[in-house]
Amino acid sequence: MPLSVLSVASEAVPLVKTGGLADVAGALPGALAPHDVAMTTLLPGFPSVMAAVKRGKVLHSYDSLLGEPARLIAGQLGAAPLIVLDAPGFFARGGSPYADAGGQDWADNWRRFAAFGRAAADLAGGLVKGRSFDLVHAHDWQAAMALAYLRFAPLAGSAAVPSVMTIHNMAFQGYFGADIFGSLGLPRAAWSIDGVESYGGVGFLKAGMEAASVITTVSPTYAREIREAEFGMGLEGLIQSRGERVRGIVNGIDTGEWNPATDPHIAQTFTARTLAKKAANKRALEAEFTLEPGDGPLFVVVSRLTWQKGIDVLLEVLDHLAGSGGRLALLGSGDQSIVDGLHAAAARHPGRIAVRIGYDEALSHRMQAGGDAILVPSRFEPCGLTQLYGLAYACVPVVARTGGLADTVIDANLAALNAGVATGVQFTGVHYGALTGAIDRAMRLYHTPGAWQMLQRNGMKADFSWTNSGAAYATLYRELTGTQ
Repeated sequence: MPLSVLSVASEAVPLVKTGGLADVAGALPGALAPHDVAMTTLLPGFPSVMAAVKRGKVLHSYDSLLGEPARLIAGQLGAAPLIVLDAPGFFARGGSPYADAGGQDWADNWRRFAAFGRAAADLAGGLVKGRSFDLVHAHDWQAAMALAYLRFAPLAGSAAVPSVMTIHNMAFQGYFGADIFGSLGLPRAAWSIDGVESYGGVGFLKAGMEAASVITTVSPTYAREIREAEFGMGLEGLIQSRGERVRGIVNGIDTGEWNPATDPHIAQTFTARTLAKKAANKRALEAEFTLEPGDGPLFVVVSRLTWQKGIDVLLEVLDHLAGSGGRLALLGSGDQSIVDGLHAAAARHPGRIAVRIGYDEALSHRMQAGGDAILVPSRFEPCGLTQLYGLAYACVPVVARTGGLADTVIDANLAALNAGVATGVQFTGVHYGALTGAIDRAMRLYHTPGAWQMLQRNGMKADFSWTNSGAAYATLYRELTGTQ
C-alpha cells in the first residue's frame, strides 16, 4: 500500500503562487509518486483555486468553521488529489492571498489560517470517510496550526499521526496578539511555552514547530543557520532544543518547466552542447530591455526588492557595475524606496541599466536564458530557486554565501577551477566591498572564455531536479511512520 500523506499549504502552482512555497507544494506530489507515496494537497479556496474545482465533489460541509460556513471540495492538482477549503467569508477576496490591494495584511489572517489548520487536522483525523492519512506535512505559518490542532484538539476518536513542519522562511511566523487565543477553539493547556504561546502572543509557526515530529528547512545550511540568533528570528532556542529533529532538504526545480532545450518562452533553445546558441537570447534580452548591445557581461536580477534579498546593497554597487563594463536587467517588485532607487540608477545609466517592476513568469525565463550571470545578494536565503534556474540556463550565479545559495553553488576559487567543478561565484557578507568584489571576479572570469564556459557547462550538468529531494522526503516520511 502506498504511504498516504496530507500536504497542507497556502499556495501551490499552477493554482496560486506568491513565491517559492508554491513551486515546492506543486512539485512534491509528482516527486514523491515514484517512491510509492500518495500525496493529497489541501489548499485554501482562493478565487483562482475555486475556479479549478467548480465541478468538484463536496466531501464535507461545516455550518461554522471558526465563524464561517465552509465546505471541503475534491479536485486535482495535476495528476494528484487536491482538497480545497471553500470558505468564501475567508478566502473569496481580491488582493493577494495574505493582503489587500493596498498591501496591508488582512486583519483576520489569524482566523483565516486557523480555520485552514482546523480543517486540515479534521481531515487527518478521518473526517471524510475513505480518506485516511499516515502523515501530515505542513508548510509555513499559514498551515502550522494544523499540527497544533492535531496535538491539542484532535478530532474525537482519531488516532495520532506523525507530522512534518517545513519552514520555507523563518522571517514569516504568523504572530498575533494573545487576545485571539480564546477564539481558536483550543484547550487552556495549549496556552503554554511548549504550545502556541510565543513572546506573550500566539505564534502560528512556533506552534507548528513545537507540535511537529520533525522540522525541516529547505536547505542543510539554513537548518544550521536558524540555530543562531542572526537567522533564528527569536525561535533559535526552540530550534536548538529540537536537536536532530531539525533537518535540511534542498528544494528541486521543475525540469520540465525550466529546460532551455525545450522552453517555449525563449528566443532560441540550447543545450550544454550547443551553448553558442545562448547568444541569440542575450541579443533578444538586450532588445527587450533597450540595453546597449555589447561584449561585456549582462547581469540579471529576478527578485523581491527587499532588505532580505540585499537589493539595498545592490543599489549601492550599480554605478560600479555600469562603470566597469557590465549591464543589468532587473525584474521584481517590493519596497518603494528601493524601486525609486532602481529607477534613478536606470536614469543615470540609460542603455546600461534597465528595470521592470512587477512579475512576469515568461520574462523570467527569457532573462535566465539571455543573462550571462544572475546576481543573488541575499542576506539570508532558506533555499533560493533563481540560482538553480540560472545553473540550468547557463546564467552563472553570483551569490551570497548563505543558506541554500551556499549549498547549491560551487565557488570558482582556484582549487575548484583547477578541479573543473566550479559553477558560480560566492561572496561572504552582504556589503558594498563584498558585492563589488564578486562582480569584479565574475567579470574577470567572463573575459576568460574557457573558464566561463566551464562554469556554464558545469551548472547545466548539475542535477537539481526533484529526483533527489523527493527521495529524501520519502525516506523521512517512512522513518516517521515506521514503514519501509
